[in-house]
Amino acid sequence: MAEPDRAVGPGRAAAASAAAGCVLAGTVAVIVAVVAGPGPGLTGYVSEAGVAGSGYAPTYRIGVFALAAGLLLLAVALPPALRIAAALLGTGSACTVLSGAVTCSAGCPLPPIEAATVADLVHGGASIAATAAVVFAMLALLLSPATGPPLRRIAGLGAVLALPLSATIALAMLTVGRSDLVGVLERLLLAVVAGWGLATATALGLTRR
Repeated sequence: MAEPDRAVGPGRAAAASAAAGCVLAGTVAVIVAVVAGPGPGLTGYVSEAGVAGSGYAPTYRIGVFALAAGLLLLAVALPPALRIAAALLGTGSACTVLSGAVTCSAGCPLPPIEAATVADLVHGGASIAATAAVVFAMLALLLSPATGPPLRRIAGLGAVLALPLSATIALAMLTVGRSDLVGVLERLLLAVVAGWGLATATALGLTRR
């Protein structure tokens, strides 16, 4: 009997390969916008690269939308038995699109430390929800009996790294707010999420029925 995540037909394998390409391209575009843009460095949020008026805002948004496409393609690539993880990835994709479509104001302020506009709350909430959905997708793959060993190992590593980072960021945002600590931790968490997505898509793309 074939392992659950080895039962991947040509269509799903193609979707997985496309997902890997989108995740890689989107990650590169966002990195370029963050590094080359006029942002405040590690102190600021990654989203500040997409603030209206920034010369690299279009590059940032292209990267975000590419990542959203990557999440949706990854959801399509998962075997039918992993429908919960696929639904979470679909939710993460929709939230990522909303995050890219609604830009925050300068500094991307968030409560309770800073006063925020409606756009800030929508953008921040969508960004947090997107990241949370992907982390929960890792857990769904880790805990599902239908997940084969390759995807389970990748999900386990992703969850081990992402969960403590997520908890620390949440605590820091509530108590410290905008700071070098939050900036560095946010970048580490996003790197883990992107790395997990790329590794999972690659593993699925290399499988054959």
